[in-house]
Amino acid sequence: MKRFALPLLAGALLLPAQSLLAADGEALFKSKPCVGCHTVDSKLVGPALKEVAAKYAGQADAAATLALHIKNGTQGNWGPIPMPPNAVTEEEASVLANWVLTLK
Repeated sequence: MKRFALPLLAGALLLPAQSLLAADGEALFKSKPCVGCHTVDSKLVGPALKEVAAKYAGQADAAATLALHIKNGTQGNWGPIPMPPNAVTEEEASVLANWVLTLK
């Protein structure tokens, strides 16, 4: 049994983290009220998530900044309509922010 467990564990560790993040981030996005104002590809009430990713691409603190915006809300970054605070944990906000930044 042990000789099978080690290769399985090693294989699991080699799975691309980004694909796991994408699956978790997308599922979390769809389970939260985010979908009422945002889509991945086009502006709804708020900006398209791909636009958000493009705006923050290459910024060292982008994930932390987006996580704060998701959790606490923001105003004036994308026009006059404010984004209200969201009922998410810090971990959920971080998963969502990191997922958004993977979108191209």
